[in-house]
Amino acid sequence: MSWSTIAATAPCGPPVPDVEGGWSVTLHADVTAVLTHPDCVVPTAPGGPPGTLAWLRGAVSRFSDREHHPARRAVGVAVLAKLDPDELRTAAGRLTEDEIDRAGGRLDVMARLARRVPLEVLAARLGLADPTAAVPAVAAVAAAYHPGATPAAVARADRAVGTLLAMSPPASPEVTANRLGLLVQACDATAGLIGAAARHVLPAPASVSTGDLLAEVLRLDPPVRATRRVATVALRLGGWEIDAGAALLLRFDAANRDPAVFAEPDRFAPGRPGRALTFGAGPRGCPGERHALALAAGVVDVLRRRCRATDAEIRHDPHPTLRVPTRLEVIPR
Repeated sequence: MSWSTIAATAPCGPPVPDVEGGWSVTLHADVTAVLTHPDCVVPTAPGGPPGTLAWLRGAVSRFSDREHHPARRAVGVAVLAKLDPDELRTAAGRLTEDEIDRAGGRLDVMARLARRVPLEVLAARLGLADPTAAVPAVAAVAAAYHPGATPAAVARADRAVGTLLAMSPPASPEVTANRLGLLVQACDATAGLIGAAARHVLPAPASVSTGDLLAEVLRLDPPVRATRRVATVALRLGGWEIDAGAALLLRFDAANRDPAVFAEPDRFAPGRPGRALTFGAGPRGCPGERHALALAAGVVDVLRRRCRATDAEIRHDPHPTLRVPTRLEVIPR
């Protein structure tokens, strides 16, 4: 595959109803309108016993209702404000260098870098006592974080939440939950971004900045393909009447290829104008965008300099809204 082209993965057009009464939303303008509409809300999590996965989901800003979201988001924003993205990038690059130094003839980017380096760096800066041990615990929580997890995955996640709480610095339960939420939400999304970058941009000219490359990967091969909202009032969207209570599936992968916003939308063009919606928008936009990009850039900087791509087949974890490679090999040079 040429580094300059990535095949389209989803159609882009007016809202499409589904058989359950919900809607798939794909146009950039429509997705933005829903993300910024005060009456299009995130499906909330009910909470659960302290120290469990249900407790964590019920306490983080990601799954909070409109009443609790601003205060909980402020906790995460305050935590992130203490972290320097440039330092995160440097630290991620240093760990990546060390891992490549230990690699043999081939290196699995996903297992040894994408799923480990960003979490270990972030866990250390968030004050967890054992950042290395925190990595598999965060991964276990992330595997059951979204609805539909099996009972076995939830049980593993419950144990992992306990492990992470034991590592966490003293703080109120709500502060601790939202600190851990930053780690969990960074887990698959950052790994998927690094994996997509390793797949698509290693042949890119050195003159193209890693930042521009990552921005274009986020647009064309986003690790988060979609997010969900519920319309609490009737509204008109893209010429359609949406009933109150309707579920809305917002397709970032399609909106990021909207030709009304991005000229030649299937062409990989680093530095192009326009902003991908992968990190969201409005009051629920990801507060850690700069930090996630810095962690990913630290890894990708080193991969670009020290590794070359292979032609090995790439598979992705089965997930309705995430796109994360299961294994992706490169060759150190």
